[in-house]
Amino acid sequence: MRLLGLLLAAALLPLLPQAAEPAGDGRRSGLADMGAATQAMQRDDSRNPGMLWVLQGEQAWSRPAGRTSGSCAGCHGDARQSMRGVAARYPAFDAALGRAVDLRQRIALCRQRLQPAAPEPAESEAALALEAFVAHQSRGLPLAPPADARLEAPRERGRALFGQRMGQLDLGCSDCHDALAGRRLGGSPIPQAHPTGYPIYRLEWQGLGSLQRRLRACLAGVRAEPFDWGATEWVELELYLAWRARGLPLETPAVRP
Repeated sequence: MRLLGLLLAAALLPLLPQAAEPAGDGRRSGLADMGAATQAMQRDDSRNPGMLWVLQGEQAWSRPAGRTSGSCAGCHGDARQSMRGVAARYPAFDAALGRAVDLRQRIALCRQRLQPAAPEPAESEAALALEAFVAHQSRGLPLAPPADARLEAPRERGRALFGQRMGQLDLGCSDCHDALAGRRLGGSPIPQAHPTGYPIYRLEWQGLGSLQRRLRACLAGVRAEPFDWGATEWVELELYLAWRARGLPLETPAVRP
């Protein structure tokens, strides 16, 4: 099955040379593998469709909600200052839960604990908009995962999951995003799987989506059953992805095909 999976994946790859590696350690954002038109769309805020969600999130930041009619701004003030650098440090450990949470989960916990208000459903427009707004405040800053000993074990589980072969095609994340990065699959570039731009606008989706949505699509692509939304496995995989991308600049909202 392992050989069959590799043969099926290879059959979809055009015989193109690998993309040139950048100087340094060879890591690069997926933006480097995109065409000129996609790069230009991401870099121009007036053309980047993901900015529509950022603007919606900015409105939600100051909107009263919950039993106390509190708002994010009521506690955190101007997001341009208070949220600067926050997204670059997630996932992070939540002491009350005793486990790591990603940025979306942190926002949902704040709504539950402090406003208090019901969290927005996973992948809803409202949840994505607020997450995109918060993450956008860190655009241009390097990813800086916390050096927290409590995150070491879950990050190692995420590392193992990245290399684990799954599904009917018997493939792992590393089979594409390490071995074949820079080539193409089904006409789209294969990136190195650095989570520098989420929530991200994908032309395929015609909308904004989370890293978890992208990971679920990858599992479906290898004919594996995705974990449930918000599952611990996703956060542990995100922990590892953030660690391997540390030092690369945040781009939210990025644009991809």
